[in-house]
Amino acid sequence: VSDRDFAIEFTAFASLLLMHLSRMSEELVLWTSAQFDFIDLPDRFCTGSSIMPQKKNPDVPELVRGKSGRVYGHLMGLLTLMKSQPLAYNKDNQEDKEPLFDAVDTVKDCLKAFADMVPAIEPKKARMAEAARRGFSTATDLADYLVRRGVAFRDAHEIVGLSVAYGLKQQKDLSEMSLEELRQFSDVIEGDVFEVLTLEGSVAARNHIGGTAPDQVRAAAQRARDALALMENPMESPMESAPEAEA
Repeated sequence: VSDRDFAIEFTAFASLLLMHLSRMSEELVLWTSAQFDFIDLPDRFCTGSSIMPQKKNPDVPELVRGKSGRVYGHLMGLLTLMKSQPLAYNKDNQEDKEPLFDAVDTVKDCLKAFADMVPAIEPKKARMAEAARRGFSTATDLADYLVRRGVAFRDAHEIVGLSVAYGLKQQKDLSEMSLEELRQFSDVIEGDVFEVLTLEGSVAARNHIGGTAPDQVRAAAQRARDALALMENPMESPMESAPEAEA
């Protein structure tokens, strides 16, 4: 009776969960802006601006982002409530109900909102691909390529730096340069370099657990589906649940 660890532990978990939902919300707010324009949120998750007719506000991500502060406050409130109590039951503990129950309700509401919203997000693939090509995003892939060819990373770093400087001057991405242009910085570069200088090649190169290669992403998604299926049906093996999860 002399502690409220269960309430503090739950609100600590809730704070961590809301932190991640808040970060995801921040991405969605940015991605829906005119400056990024990476995704479109259906109107049911947004409202119009009160003064700008052309503006659509991403209400759900903004509201969930704001709820993180509310849940953080409940955690700090409970910690502060307990910090100076003697080791016995104290009437102070009547103050545990409101933060705990509100944290539960807030987490449930935020998860429900995200569960409804995330499947409805419409990515603007061409716009996102265009943005991904900016800023010499495959420069590290060129450095890795040189290292695999036996170049010390320190030297590979310098070669890539010179290549990027040339690209800036010529207004060309690395993938847009000819083989002759690239070879002026290192004669170990061969025609197969273009396999790693494209966005697709860069993504596919991370072919390991947690990597971005399509096969790895599909495998990670399947592991998540199997874990969820096992939680819903504890007596069912992941292999038995896989076809249903895939469907």
